[in-house]
Amino acid sequence: MSGDSVMQWGDHNIGIVKSEGAVPAQDALEQLVRAALQLRERVSASEREVIDGSVAVLRAGEQDRGRLRRALVSVAGVAALVGDVGAPVLGAAQRLMEAAGLR
Repeated sequence: MSGDSVMQWGDHNIGIVKSEGAVPAQDALEQLVRAALQLRERVSASEREVIDGSVAVLRAGEQDRGRLRRALVSVAGVAALVGDVGAPVLGAAQRLMEAAGLR
């Protein structure tokens, strides 16, 4: 028998979370930009400014690793502060940090 056998009871189950390994950096970048732009619509004006600045750095293909890391930390900070709605951004930022070797 191959595959997973799973039995779940109760509400709010999310299923099995599997990680297939590292995400390529470009894919991780695109995921983060998409998630950040979606989050942008749900935060305050000052938080939108932080997201806009971070997305600009990310889209520019920044070669300065320090500047890239600061942009990631900034957008992840906004995501962490807004709670559950920021979870996709936080996860995407972590994947990009891993893919870019910034951890």
